[in-house]
This record gives sequence, C-alpha cells and structure tokens, in this order.
Amino acid sequence: MYQDYWGLQEKPFENTPDTRFFYRSPAVTETFAKLLYALRSNQGAILLTGEAGCGKTMLSRSLVAELEPDKTEVALLTSPSPTPTELLREILYQFGETHLDTGHTEFVHRLNGRLYDNFSLGKTTLVIIDEGQLLADDALFEEIRLLLNYQLNDAFLVSLLIVGQSALGQQIRDFPPLDQRVVTRGHLKPLSVEEVCEYVEHRLEVAGRKEPILTESALELVDQYSGGIPRKVNNICD
Repeated sequence: MYQDYWGLQEKPFENTPDTRFFYRSPAVTETFAKLLYALRSNQGAILLTGEAGCGKTMLSRSLVAELEPDKTEVALLTSPSPTPTELLREILYQFGETHLDTGHTEFVHRLNGRLYDNFSLGKTTLVIIDEGQLLADDALFEEIRLLLNYQLNDAFLVSLLIVGQSALGQQIRDFPPLDQRVVTRGHLKPLSVEEVCEYVEHRLEVAGRKEPILTESALELVDQYSGGIPRKVNNICD
C-alpha cells in the first residue's frame, strides 16, 4: 500500500528469490563466481552454507539463471526427503518423470538412463538440495554420494549443489565419503553496515526508486537490529 507514496513500481523488500533483487557484495560476488565456475565445469558436488536468512536461496537461484536453459535440466529439492528412496523419487519427479510407485532399484536405473540421455543431448544435469541441514542420517549422505558415481571417464553426469545452514558444513565433514567429493565450497556471512546501506539502495532502485528513502541514521539502526541478515533487513525496511 506504500508503493504510490514512495514512487515505487513494486514492493522492494519481499522475501522471495526474485533474482532481479540479487545484491552482489564483494564477498558474494567472489562466492558466486567460484560456484558458477564449478557448475559450468561440471565438477561434481558443490556446497553452499550460511546463517538462516543470509541469501543462500537467492544465490542458488541466481546461479541457475546464469546457466543456459536449453542445455540444463534442473531438479530443485526444496526440502530433503526422509529416506534414500524418497530422495531418488523426488529427483525423478522434478525431472518430470511419472509412474513413481516402483522401488529403489528401479529408481536408480531410471535416473541412470535420464542422466545418460541428457549427456547424449549435450545437456547438463543439476540437482539442487536446499535446506540440507535437515538431512537426518548417514544413509541420505551416502545416497547423495552415490549420485556422483554417475560419470564417464572424464565427466560427471550430474552436478550437485547442496545448500544449507552453517551446521551443514560440519555434518558433511563428519561423513568423509561425501566430504571428500565436495570440490567447491562457499559460505555466506551477514552484511557489514556499509553493505546493508548498499543492499537497501539496490533493492529500492530495482523497485523503481532512484532517490534514497531511509536516512543514514535509520540505516544504521536497520543494521543494528538486523545483524546484517538480509531477510531481517527486508522485514525491518518493509
């Protein structure tokens, strides 16, 4: 309801992964470039961690937006499945597969066929597992590791992007068979006070406002009460 009053074309502080609002601080830019290189190079398993609300989902969606859509098939798992069989079922479902009432072995064969088909068509296959800190037991980590066995002599048939809160890093380190397969890691930290100011300005500009709205002292309070967490910044500014 405040859009007209402030001269905005849309709401600037929604907590949705709209990649137009992706703010690239120097640290985020470095992490983004490192992860994008790993994805484009098809290096296998990639890990992205950070505190809740630090922008992991936004960054992961922005990575996907950089990939060629006609040459990339993406399975996005927004929450981990409770069992290895359900994990494979959800991946196949995200790829558009039907008749998912069979068992684990059949899912393995169908996924294997799907990955080879994509490779033969010159397409990259990417599986994104969000909220990875909720992975409950080693059996799921083992199934994720086994996905990386789908490979040729010189290339992986699937890339994995595992996204989760900071605890996920230790969870994976505690499972060496998967930890040793993670070739690239990125970690998002809270924004500095200067970055909070730039973040707010960026979102306002994307929403159609060129002149600043919040004073310097107001932005300092936003930083103080948000702790530099982008989701909290959005809530306060809204």
